[in-house]
Amino acid sequence: MTEILDAPTTVPSRRPGRPSILVGLSFLVIALVVVCAIAGPALAPYSASAQDLTDTLAEPSAAHLLGTDDLGRDVFSRILAGAASALTGPLVIALGAMLIGSLLGLTAGYRGGFTETAIMRWVDLMYAVPQLLIAIVVVGVLSGTYWEAVLVLIVLTAPGDTRILRGAAIEQRGLPYVEALRVLGVPGPRILIRHVWPTLVPLSVAQTFLNFATSLVTLASLSFLGLGVAPGAADWGRMLAEGRDLVDVNPWTAIAPGLAIALTAASFNIAGDWLHERLAGRGKDRT
Repeated sequence: MTEILDAPTTVPSRRPGRPSILVGLSFLVIALVVVCAIAGPALAPYSASAQDLTDTLAEPSAAHLLGTDDLGRDVFSRILAGAASALTGPLVIALGAMLIGSLLGLTAGYRGGFTETAIMRWVDLMYAVPQLLIAIVVVGVLSGTYWEAVLVLIVLTAPGDTRILRGAAIEQRGLPYVEALRVLGVPGPRILIRHVWPTLVPLSVAQTFLNFATSLVTLASLSFLGLGVAPGAADWGRMLAEGRDLVDVNPWTAIAPGLAIALTAASFNIAGDWLHERLAGRGKDRT
């Protein structure tokens, strides 16, 4: 009976080897972003909002590593300060979507029937129109703040997790260990939380990292359009919008925030794939 109750992994994977250079660099980028998000203002040589109209559009130098913008603000300092919103918002979205999606997906996949139909109709409704378009309309019409944009994106991101976890739960529902637990009289919620959910952790982790990267780009897109953040805020998307007209004078006003967005999003994607393979490989070894 003990062997039957040990749940197999849902997504088989090859046994991961040592982290590649690319994976190592990805985790290094993530670590740097986390450090900047926590201690960015303390590490920055200047205040992110400090203006010096006598030194506008300066080229990169020892005094200003990435130069200054049209208001004389240090670009490097603003990149460091912008890491806080670049990390916090997408992290809240990814974790919120994981919690909601896991709850709804596991419930739909395990219980089936009317519950599954109702949940999946909501998922289909959310998939009916593009996520970014809904976010632009809702945040734009309501003149929403940054955190209201985050809340909207949690609701729009959760259906993806719901669909994925629901499919995995359906696969688990018919396996012998679940049937054995039912025969033993184990309550459904306990089966889901203590036995089914742990087997889906690799899948959920990979999806959470992917959601982080997607949310980072989406929030940056909203900021680029002037939604969610105030003008002049040290936000990478907003900085990219403000720097696009300054490329001919100091291209780093646009290149720096653009690279920060791209490198952070790519690093979370790569790290998520590696963690999925590693967690799935460990689960396979236990079966």
